[in-house]
Amino acid sequence: MSAETFEFEGKFKAEAERNLAKYPHERRQSAILALLFLAQEQRAAKAGAGKGGRWVDETAMRAIADMLGMPYIRVMEVATFFTQINLAPVGDHHIQLCGTTPCMLRGAESLRAAVEKHLGIHEGETTEDGRFTLSEVECLGACCNAPMVQINDDYYEDLTEESLLAIIDKLAKGEKPVPGSQIGRRCSEPEGGPHVLKDGPSPQGPADPKGGPHGNMPAGEPEKLY
Repeated sequence: MSAETFEFEGKFKAEAERNLAKYPHERRQSAILALLFLAQEQRAAKAGAGKGGRWVDETAMRAIADMLGMPYIRVMEVATFFTQINLAPVGDHHIQLCGTTPCMLRGAESLRAAVEKHLGIHEGETTEDGRFTLSEVECLGACCNAPMVQINDDYYEDLTEESLLAIIDKLAKGEKPVPGSQIGRRCSEPEGGPHVLKDGPSPQGPADPKGGPHGNMPAGEPEKLY
């Protein structure tokens, strides 16, 4: 059910105004995605844990349309295009599983089956306690580190069934799992570290930060990064 009215409040109002200020008045519609995201974050903050608050309804979209001076249908078009904007309630932890080709070839289907069994839900459903929702989405842009999921605002990459379920269990306990590669990969370099450019004036070093700034320079020579 939609709320009767919607307006940004507190820190969310301040952030909405900051995003609007980025653009000339006649270009203020460019802030639409940021405002949609803020609207669902405000709803989640007000609803509290387990209440499925992270979504936008028609009232919020119409309020945003008025703020931006654009037809409601244009706001709806954007909201229905981007998967990070939810049009129905989702759990506190929204597991967005990439199912596009690289992730599928690297085991996304087995990850989905493992999560469904572990949480007792199917894709597109939310657990009874309102803590977790599982959704399959299109490419999230981390193909080199497939398979991967996005949970709320964080990416978890290079997953196995075991590592993904461990992440979910930590979230269920109120802990904060470390995002990024779950096998220690740095950025999108090859598994096991670099295989080329290991010597010369700017060799690629180990992923261990003790090896130097950004892992590609001898320690103590940051000026060489520039």
